[in-house]
Amino acid sequence: MQKRWTVKAYQPNQEHLLQSSLRIHPLLCRLLVQRNVHTYEAARLFFRPTLKDLHDPWLMKDMDKAIARIELAFFRNEKILVYGDYDVDGTTAVATVYDFLRQLYSHIEYYIPHRYREGYGISTQGIAYAKENDFSLIIALDCGIKSIELITAAKEAGIEFIICDHHLPDAILPPAVAILNPKQYDCPYPYKELSGCGIGYKLVSAIALKRGLPESAPNKYLDLVATSIAADIVPMTGENRILAFHGLKKVNEDPLPGIKALIQLNAQKDLLTISNLVFVIAPRVNAAGRMDDARKAVNLFIENDPEKARVIAEALHADNFDRKEIDSTITQEAITLIQNDATMAARKSTVLFQAHWHKGVVGIVASRLIDKFYYRPTVILTQSNDMVAGSARSVMGFNVYEAVHKCKDLLENYGGHFYAAGMTLRPENVQAFQEKFEEVVASTISAEMLVPEIVIDTEILFSDISPAFYNILKQFEPLGPENLRPVFLARNLRDTGYSKVVKEEHIKFSVRQGNSGQTMSGIGFYMAEKFDIISSKKPFDMTFTLDENEWNGQTTLQLKVIDIR
Repeated sequence: MQKRWTVKAYQPNQEHLLQSSLRIHPLLCRLLVQRNVHTYEAARLFFRPTLKDLHDPWLMKDMDKAIARIELAFFRNEKILVYGDYDVDGTTAVATVYDFLRQLYSHIEYYIPHRYREGYGISTQGIAYAKENDFSLIIALDCGIKSIELITAAKEAGIEFIICDHHLPDAILPPAVAILNPKQYDCPYPYKELSGCGIGYKLVSAIALKRGLPESAPNKYLDLVATSIAADIVPMTGENRILAFHGLKKVNEDPLPGIKALIQLNAQKDLLTISNLVFVIAPRVNAAGRMDDARKAVNLFIENDPEKARVIAEALHADNFDRKEIDSTITQEAITLIQNDATMAARKSTVLFQAHWHKGVVGIVASRLIDKFYYRPTVILTQSNDMVAGSARSVMGFNVYEAVHKCKDLLENYGGHFYAAGMTLRPENVQAFQEKFEEVVASTISAEMLVPEIVIDTEILFSDISPAFYNILKQFEPLGPENLRPVFLARNLRDTGYSKVVKEEHIKFSVRQGNSGQTMSGIGFYMAEKFDIISSKKPFDMTFTLDENEWNGQTTLQLKVIDIR
């Protein structure tokens, strides 16, 4: 797949000012300025974030109302239901708030809607459950901000809501007792990008302060907060960076029994990073809701017995194994459908439907098709009872939610955001939707958007790369949106003669830059088709990240190659 390279602009004056105070390599200062770090104090907060740098939870709009309502429920012996979504952010948020409150109060349960029977967010079944079981207060986490009709109906039935959500609110808000959401236009809370679990953490922090509990009491849940930040792909800035930094520290030093059980199942020996949370922990948590019941994930997070936690973790691990088998099969079936349809090659979008595909993995399949095979906005549809349901995923810079919105006359329901959306439609409208979506995409997407982009932080010389340089680079962790792993560009490289294809798919690199004589080794996964560029003996350019390679007790720096040309 051909890719376009874009090198970020830089600000020499800002870099020089920062370098004069930090006294580190100028290229590291360039990377910091790109991440909005311009001063010594900003660099201190970036490299050495402390929990004391977190904002006061009472700054959040309605926090006083939320705490007062919870305290009133305690006083009246009301039944409280902690309600959250079935994904990682929702289940970690529910586990955090439920586990904290149950230590203070006994009349409390939690509820996770079933992905297929109820769907996302507040459900009629969930409210019916609350009514039938005499719950008078629901604390909704990672959902609820758009559930105006259902929360209105609940209020009429005598059930009040506290909403803790991080999704963008509409102009009209649900009639809740309190709404904790920093994205409300009149919320003075300084940081706007918390995860759903992050807002749950703020709620329990405020309760701890109100009740005079130790300041450290909510920190028991920092590994859950870090997992939510990693999985929900929120910006790795401000408070998220502080919470993720200390959450990773807890994951590696003193994880909750459930997190520890998942780590042990994966036989992880090195220190875990955000990447490990994204690719090791999060898929197993998500698999519970995709394949079965997400309550298993909450049960894992709140379980204090290591042996019981191990049993639940093994069940999630099995769910994830099944999920991988299914999404691999469906991905291959999808590729075959595209290859056997002569009209597909000229399309600007992919819309595929098979009634037997598993609803729990259609979003994963859409992402996989884009990342590995066909880089264009993609919708994967399957049969769900008497309706068709599906997930859309997008390419960089293209608003797939707007494209789906323009097809609303063919849809029964839809929702989402810039890069991902979901929808339901009637079976007889599938073909019309396929054509309309293609028409919308083709008329609005640019040719440039259909070519994957590699965003490069800076050019670099091999002579700049040293253990000291890399040791500071490692401290850019935790990595995530707005603080991605730095990508470098090195020009005028030549093969030393020792590069080779390994296992028929990958390239083991050994390259020299210019006439300097300095060589670097590296690995390029699934790049075998580019070996001709290296073996031509002509100079080439390379994009890469820096990594460490351990072999026979020796640790050396290596290039993790992204592309060459």
